[in-house]
Amino acid sequence: MVHVYNCHPFASQQIVQVEQEPGLVCCGGTTLFVVTTGGCKVEAYNLEKEGCPLICRFATMGTVRRIQHSTIGDYLVTIEEKNSATYLRVYTNWRYQAEEKARVGVRLLGHLLRGASAWGGVQMEIIEIPLSEHPVALASCPVKGDLLVGCEKTLVLFALKRHTQQNLKENQQNLQSSWSNTEQSCSQNRGQNSAANQDLSVLDFERSVILHFSKIFPKQVALCGGYVAIQGDLEVLVLKLRATTETTATEEPSDSFKSADHQEDQVDFLLIPKHQELLGDRAKECDIPINIEQTGMEESRHYTLSYVLFRRFTPEFFQGCSVEEMLLHSLQIYPMFTCNQSVSVDEPACMFCFFSLPTAGYLYSLRGGVELLSAYQYPEKVLQAVLTDHLLHVITKNALQSFTVRCSAVAARVEDPYIDTTMKACPPCSLEVCALRMQLFIGLQSVCAYGCHVILLSTADTETPEETERHTQRRGLELKEHNMLTAIFLAVGIDPATTPALESLLSRPFLSRRWAISSPKETSTVGHGWNLYVVNTVPPLTLYQEMVEYSQRYAENNPQGLGLRHLLSEAHLLLRSALLESSERQQSGKCDRNMAAPTHREELEEAFRQNCAQLGDSFSRGSQKDCHLALPYYRMSGLSVTEVISRNRPLQGSPHSYGPGFLFYLKHYLLEEMDQNLSQEDADDVIRILSKSEPSILVSVCASPCMVNLDPAATLQTLRRLEDTMGVSVPLTISMAAMALRLGAVAQYTELMERHAEMLLVYGFIEEPRLLLHGGGGAKHNQVCPTALARQLADSQPGLLVAAMVALYENSKVQLEQADQVFKELGYENTLQVDFWEAMLMASSQDPVIQELLFRLASVYIDRLTANESLTKHKSLKSADDLINSCSHYGALYPWLSVLDPAQTFSYHHREALHKLQSLLCGPSLSVGTVAPLLESLSEETLWAFSLHLLCDTRRGHYNSSIEQLLDRCPQAIIAYANHQLQDKHMSLWWKKLLPELCERTRAAADNSILLGALKETLVVVAMETSPAEFLELIPDDGTASYFLPHLLTCSQRHLLT
Repeated sequence: MVHVYNCHPFASQQIVQVEQEPGLVCCGGTTLFVVTTGGCKVEAYNLEKEGCPLICRFATMGTVRRIQHSTIGDYLVTIEEKNSATYLRVYTNWRYQAEEKARVGVRLLGHLLRGASAWGGVQMEIIEIPLSEHPVALASCPVKGDLLVGCEKTLVLFALKRHTQQNLKENQQNLQSSWSNTEQSCSQNRGQNSAANQDLSVLDFERSVILHFSKIFPKQVALCGGYVAIQGDLEVLVLKLRATTETTATEEPSDSFKSADHQEDQVDFLLIPKHQELLGDRAKECDIPINIEQTGMEESRHYTLSYVLFRRFTPEFFQGCSVEEMLLHSLQIYPMFTCNQSVSVDEPACMFCFFSLPTAGYLYSLRGGVELLSAYQYPEKVLQAVLTDHLLHVITKNALQSFTVRCSAVAARVEDPYIDTTMKACPPCSLEVCALRMQLFIGLQSVCAYGCHVILLSTADTETPEETERHTQRRGLELKEHNMLTAIFLAVGIDPATTPALESLLSRPFLSRRWAISSPKETSTVGHGWNLYVVNTVPPLTLYQEMVEYSQRYAENNPQGLGLRHLLSEAHLLLRSALLESSERQQSGKCDRNMAAPTHREELEEAFRQNCAQLGDSFSRGSQKDCHLALPYYRMSGLSVTEVISRNRPLQGSPHSYGPGFLFYLKHYLLEEMDQNLSQEDADDVIRILSKSEPSILVSVCASPCMVNLDPAATLQTLRRLEDTMGVSVPLTISMAAMALRLGAVAQYTELMERHAEMLLVYGFIEEPRLLLHGGGGAKHNQVCPTALARQLADSQPGLLVAAMVALYENSKVQLEQADQVFKELGYENTLQVDFWEAMLMASSQDPVIQELLFRLASVYIDRLTANESLTKHKSLKSADDLINSCSHYGALYPWLSVLDPAQTFSYHHREALHKLQSLLCGPSLSVGTVAPLLESLSEETLWAFSLHLLCDTRRGHYNSSIEQLLDRCPQAIIAYANHQLQDKHMSLWWKKLLPELCERTRAAADNSILLGALKETLVVVAMETSPAEFLELIPDDGTASYFLPHLLTCSQRHLLT
């Protein structure tokens, strides 16, 4: 379906003052090229200046049959005829003909002119390109400037090359070595003359690749960014050429290319191909084989080919057109860059292919998956069409009409990954197209376009006497066919007059028509009137404003209708296209008088925001199906929620209420974290609206940070009514308690919080975290802040707050850093925060988190041991014994640590910190290597500090030094230490280390009862664990053997018993 809107896309028109009747017309850059009748003269006109003044004119070497201009390189390429021969020629530096310079250089492809004629830059050059076949079609790449030539059975790709003096210096030196001295002198003079023209370059082409094909005769070809399109009579094939450095086997043309597939002598049969549409990889299933011939010009580069699109049409005889009038035309491959691309460096992000029948046009997207974007159904037979960024312009015999395009919808999705989410939106690529107001002309023949200029060639009453005679003969033949078939049907008893379908069938002239294609019409020499128009399209912003005015009629009649939404979507895509074009012009350094610079872009962006607001209004009042689109469009509009509410507030006495799209927007806006706070009036309106339409989300809405200004008394009453209708729930109870707290009703708050057990309250906070925190959302770097309820819990129920924070972390509602930030803002940085870490250590199962928490807790415990008493007054929620009994990371204290307890009385907080740190060192999880540097700040002068250092040495396996240190500092603990630590594989240390140490120390201090007692205990253990022979070896030879004999006797008796 094609919508029709009475918006005028054309601003003005002017007639180009051409002296002779135009034959061919093309445009490129800001220049219009006209081939006059007869085809041997080209005139160039400036489209940017008023009146399109003549730039220059020059003669061609033959009669021009096809002409094409390339903006990259600024060259013209023509197919010319002379003396029944066809030539392919390229015209460069044609602008120098404006200075009426008579000099013209002619050369073959790849043969650069020598001397001043090559580097002086003062003359036009004609490059003759030899081909093995007759050229029939041309195309140039708008991205790279390469040239594609279509012949009857081949496509030849020529790469554009720029040669400078510096590039050719080495070749020139090689040539100079073979010249005479005189020639060398002349060469040096020419080199001096050309030194002033170092920036000048000479264009040339290099034959890159040849594609051989059959079963299709190219009427038109197109080239852009590696995409190659071939258009036949009723089929289009799009290919993708890729250059690679990998060597590929060169495919020779198969025999199928050497013989015609269609038997020309079978003229009595009408072969009608079936309709086909093959997209993507399926396109290689078409019956058109393509072989690549590597030219070898670029030894390091090879080409591979893939099929992209194939479309074949069946001729429709019942459309009121003859077979010749149902052929394809207007093939075009169109690139589009996004805002974040560099036009001069990057490949186009989007690529489109357009082609047209006289009755319908087709626009395909080629990148990122091939798909049909739009099918244009024309109201009458179209002669030619041209695609631009904003519009598709088509001409009929007597009118110019424009259709909207969907290129910007594709580009928007390529450029922005947030399109089609709750953040951003864009009308779909499949949106139905619309036709704008047409402009009437007489006898239109051709159309081309560049930027905001549409060039039209009109020729009135151009039918020659020969054509009139041919049409008369055709009508006579059609009448003869009709009479003959009518007689046949009457002979078998069928009257065609009684059957409308049969009568319609006989009225169509097709039975005697063979499948033959007429050659293109020559330019008529018997013309009675012609004009060359330059029609200027209105700037996109002006057309958008006209669309907005036009949409107001729909808004007055049916504000919720699809017509209004479609028109606003068209305006949206128009603005997107204009913004893309504006970015492209800024990057390329071009500036158009209708597309001026930064101020114009600001106006486009403002119009874009207004359009998003209008689309948001449309979807907010629309049906349930598309109501979700109100959210992203309102976001893109930049409107505040207050402004959105005011735009959607129903009028007094209006039967309409709030639309589903507005409710969807409001719900998602309030359920997400926003910086903007609603006024009390707006917040109360929101509560009133949602209490009627979405009562189930009232708890979440009340917890939203933007609702801080709501009336707590009225909201509490609303929540009580909700409880009466929907029943009691934990989040609802907590919300009511929060409202009571804001009212200062502490007793009511306490009564509500005591309704449920602490664990149920924790589940309530998991269901609605914003009752405790604002911000966060699970993102690591999002800022969070505690609510008034969290502050109250920190003072009155710290255990509940810590449990709730642990639960939020375990359910990915908050991150560890965010939880730390909350406790800092609450003023409990070294108190409840540490309780939270201890609780997290019990709950977490992630090893990186556990190691981080262990290190933090060890640091805190060490700080508490060294801090003043005033800094450790907070009583922890969990004591050391509680942690040892409930958390596997806290190990039971080693027995020998109790012996090392200081004799003086410690405070409760100091003792708790010591026992917790000792417990961590006794546990299995804390890495000693991470905590040892922290312990270096603790002096070993005190026994409790010595115990910590001893624990670290023992954990590291330094038993020898630990035994020595313990005997030096606290020998009464040595036996307890040895009984616990020197077991299993370390048992031998009893007699290898401990016994010798005790013997030596008792010898020096014989009256030390502690050492003597330790020695006796050690000998008992040694006697139990060694053999008599081993024990005998341990007895010192200092004359004290008698002291060891009782223990030796015990060892011997045990040995005999075993």
